[in-house]
Amino acid sequence: MGRHDKTLAAIFANPVRSNIKWRDIESLLSWLGAVLSEAEGSRVCVQLNGVVATFHRPYPRPDADKGAVVSVRRFLLSAGVVP
Repeated sequence: MGRHDKTLAAIFANPVRSNIKWRDIESLLSWLGAVLSEAEGSRVCVQLNGVVATFHRPYPRPDADKGAVVSVRRFLLSAGVVP
């Protein structure tokens, strides 16, 4: 199982995890073909398969909280990505 497969599995794991590195999530999104662009402040806009979302990068910790993981999960599902 590759690095991106592990990140995808972690995003869809139940119960929702809060120890996924945000940089791993961004790397997965890029690998899936998403276009990431910087937005105001700590926001990042993501476009994948015609679906657009804006996420906040976590600060000061590098890990995404449970709410962010759920948001990324919903985004991936709406963009047609399943584990």
